[in-house]
Amino acid sequence: MTNQGDQSQSKTSAHNDSLNSHVNQNGNVNHQSNEGWDKSISPQAFLINTFSGQKIPPKQLTYVKREKPSYSGKILWSLLAALVGLWLNNSWLGLTGAVLAFCFSLIQIIPSVQDWIRHFLTPKERQTLIAFIGLAIAIALLGNYLGIYASINHWLTQFKYDEFGSWAEWVGALGQVSIAILAVYVAWAQYVISRDLTMQQNRITQQQTIDAYFQGVSELVLGPDGLLEDWPQERAIAEGRTTAILSSVDPTGKAKILRFLSRSRLLTPLRRDSHLGRPILDGSGGYSEDRAYGMRVINLGVVLAGTDLSSQDLRWTDLSEANMVRAHLHRSDLVKANLSRSVLYEAHLEEADLKGVRLFYGSYKTASPRSRTEIPNYETGEYTGVVIEKANLTGVKNLSEENRYYCCCWGGEYTRSTIPGGCQDIPNRLKELREKKSS
Repeated sequence: MTNQGDQSQSKTSAHNDSLNSHVNQNGNVNHQSNEGWDKSISPQAFLINTFSGQKIPPKQLTYVKREKPSYSGKILWSLLAALVGLWLNNSWLGLTGAVLAFCFSLIQIIPSVQDWIRHFLTPKERQTLIAFIGLAIAIALLGNYLGIYASINHWLTQFKYDEFGSWAEWVGALGQVSIAILAVYVAWAQYVISRDLTMQQNRITQQQTIDAYFQGVSELVLGPDGLLEDWPQERAIAEGRTTAILSSVDPTGKAKILRFLSRSRLLTPLRRDSHLGRPILDGSGGYSEDRAYGMRVINLGVVLAGTDLSSQDLRWTDLSEANMVRAHLHRSDLVKANLSRSVLYEAHLEEADLKGVRLFYGSYKTASPRSRTEIPNYETGEYTGVVIEKANLTGVKNLSEENRYYCCCWGGEYTRSTIPGGCQDIPNRLKELREKKSS
């Protein structure tokens, strides 16, 4: 027995030495020699064994968000200096104070004006306003270079004002111009009011449509005993209704629908009876989940690909296995959301709140993104992770150390460059795996 134990320990030590021979002092895979690599071990398992003993490197300090300073005191002191200079007839003191007050006031006003424009003008309206301003300035500059102003100036110098009429006519013309400007302003105000009323009516109509969808889906999937039935026809109709309504509502409506479906357990794979197809209770007042073999009532599929869910409340939503390629999730609230095995390729997650979000199952050391050909292992985490390649994570909030490590390992070069805290000393497993498969 002792000899067998010694032989087992010697074999284990030799196997560990063969794996360590492929890893240098920094924890990176040594590609110079592949002679000691067992071809029977998959590249995925090789990388997992290689990096399983590493700890998560600490975050790097990328930036510190500071509060905007107030220039109110400086503005008051500058105005006081300008007034003192005016009272003492000191032009230098008055001019300096006036210039400083102008600069400080401008610096303090510009952010407020920007916030006001973002709040009251949509991106399309801002683009139109900028285009009109650019057009007016361009016309003014072209008039200067084409000599139009010189011609007008020459005409005015040759013009005989005594033959034109009295000043009363000028005042009357100016009054007519003012009335025209006032009419344009009233028309614009009426347009804004009509637009707001139309938007409000659209919101009411959309909410009624969503309520009707909630009622229809509830009646469809609930049987007479209050159980979620598992009939293919019901699932197909429910998925069809979901696809139709998600393509016809705004981002806020989409978020409401996803929260309803998620909290109703219609997006969660449930353990079901093999004969009747009814979900099995978990003994604590809910339904038992079965991530590996369970059946969802509604499968989102590619419905959310390229959709706009920015700045929406998606807390506690189950978006696992959803295809959200190029989806817009920036500034959205994803607290406790389940994104395992979802596809976030080229997705926008800037400034999103990722507190407690689930990106994978198992350990961060062994977790890997989903695969089309491999079966997920929910114990070790292999093939249970989100596809995060080329996603933009700039400024994300509350990203845990485990999720940061996973994103650095499987996000690729672009995603690694956007992760807050950096990816220094964290291996790029996606690159290593592709190089290993190609060799």
